[in-house]
Amino acid sequence: MKVIICGTGQVGWQIARHLSGEKNDVTVVDSNGDLVRRATEALDVQGVTGFASYPDVLERAGASDADMIIAATHSDEVNMVICQVAHSVFGITRKIARLRAQSYMDAIYSDLYRRDHLPIDVVISPEREVAEAALQRLSAPMAFDTESFMDGRAQLLGIALDEDCPVLNTPLRQLTDLFSTLRAIVVAIRREGRLFAPEPGDQLFAGDQVYVFSHIDDVTRTLDIFGKVTKKQERVVIIGGGNVGLAVARALETRTDRIRAKVIERSRAQAERAADALTRTIVLNGDGLDAEILAEANIERADAVLVVTDDDKTNILAAVRAKQAGAAMAIALVNDPTLVPLMAALDIDAYINPRATTVSSILRHIRHGRVRAIYSIGDAEAEVIEAQVLSTSLIAGRLVRDIEFPEGVLLGALMKGDKVVKPTGDTKVEENDVIALFAMAGDVPEVERLLQVSIDFF
Repeated sequence: MKVIICGTGQVGWQIARHLSGEKNDVTVVDSNGDLVRRATEALDVQGVTGFASYPDVLERAGASDADMIIAATHSDEVNMVICQVAHSVFGITRKIARLRAQSYMDAIYSDLYRRDHLPIDVVISPEREVAEAALQRLSAPMAFDTESFMDGRAQLLGIALDEDCPVLNTPLRQLTDLFSTLRAIVVAIRREGRLFAPEPGDQLFAGDQVYVFSHIDDVTRTLDIFGKVTKKQERVVIIGGGNVGLAVARALETRTDRIRAKVIERSRAQAERAADALTRTIVLNGDGLDAEILAEANIERADAVLVVTDDDKTNILAAVRAKQAGAAMAIALVNDPTLVPLMAALDIDAYINPRATTVSSILRHIRHGRVRAIYSIGDAEAEVIEAQVLSTSLIAGRLVRDIEFPEGVLLGALMKGDKVVKPTGDTKVEENDVIALFAMAGDVPEVERLLQVSIDFF
């Protein structure tokens, strides 16, 4: 597949890294020559320096025979023009644009992106994706990472194992025997910084971070088995009243369990905008690092604090301060993946990586086969892939035990119709089933081969 990626910032870089690693023909375009040079030297990609919205620049990038263009520059308007030029001048069939401004995302204007208007096939909104990720974290407060799959019927849980975890030093196959009715599977373990797909004989140790696939009805029991007692979230403090914080607060207001939320926003203008948009949420104008404003927000009684400003260091410091002031749980928005190892040392319970969230959204629309969802884990170390099994797939009609999955791949869940089941060796994978797989990054191409469909299905 020939792909042009416009913008080599954090998101563009990761997409280029993924696609070039899977032997696609990738060209990156950016007006910053240093970023283009960095990409071409570190990745197996071609580079063009120039403004990606200019037709002559896209022509130099090979737009005349490209299969897809991804517009991920820092400007919404430039991304829109890129897609228009790609469509009108070069006839590129698949156009993906990242748009930040919420006005562009309003449902009443969705007609804007029709092929005869502004031809964008897929619109990615980082703010909406991140807000949804924040709500996912709040829904499973004892997990450091979480994502929903299979139409909300299954949940991926990232669980940090403490010294008092009841199942330490227990082989995974024995867990299956001990909890035979539990619809949950450990699909990955991070130990001393290394992520891997475990074998049935592997044991769990204190300090491990495990990724568990669970049926939605078994999430609480799963967390309990791994030593995490769930507590209902009733009071939430959100530090940062921008697009992300505002979207989370709005979503909390619509919940039936009546969570009481407060928003702290440093900018007076932004605080007033948030106050006007919210009905039941208290908005405080002040610095989230200020002890007095935290006290005014009753941080010591908060079940969770969510820090979503546009600065990583502020988010980390504010999360630490909130925990020290008595907040039961802290979640921080962190763009820089190199800061993630600090989270546990600083007693920050969970984090949200906007880059990984946006990359996951874009990858969902790139993968071969009937891919329904993708979630990127860590610094693009692995992926959880949800896909529909078609008749032409190499795994259709076979028992799980007979499928030659790569060493770094584990089947986490399987949905037949609307019923999610825990897969065993005797489970038969059939056409139209939906499967969820954990795959190390190097094994993704083989997973795609197993899921590959004929050209008739595109």
